[in-house]
Amino acid sequence: MPTYHYILASEKFLTSDDENLHEVLKERERDYREKNKPIDFWFIRQPAFLEAPEFKEIKAKCPQPAAAVVSLNEQWITFLKLRLEYVIKGQFEAPSPTIPDPLASLAK
Repeated sequence: MPTYHYILASEKFLTSDDENLHEVLKERERDYREKNKPIDFWFIRQPAFLEAPEFKEIKAKCPQPAAAVVSLNEQWITFLKLRLEYVIKGQFEAPSPTIPDPLASLAK
C-alpha cells in the first residue's frame, strides 16, 4: 500500500485567488512533463478518505466542503503546508479496509 501525504482545507480556501494554489499545481505539472516524471500529486474535491472512521476528528476540524492536495511526495506536501499555513497536514496508507483509494474519484 502506498503512503499518501496530504494537505486539507476548505475548498473555498484552497481555490481562492489569494492562495494561488492553482498556479503552483500548474507549474509543478509543467515541470514534471518537461522532466518526463510521472505525476505524483492530485487536487481532490470532497476527498473520500475523510469518510473513513479514522478521519472523523480531522473532518470535524475542516470546514466543508473540503478539498485536498494528495501526493506520494512528503517533502512537497510539507512545502505546501508551510506556504499555505492554514491547512491540515497528514498521511495515510490506502487502500485499506477502512480507507478508500484516494484517487478513485478522479477516475470518474
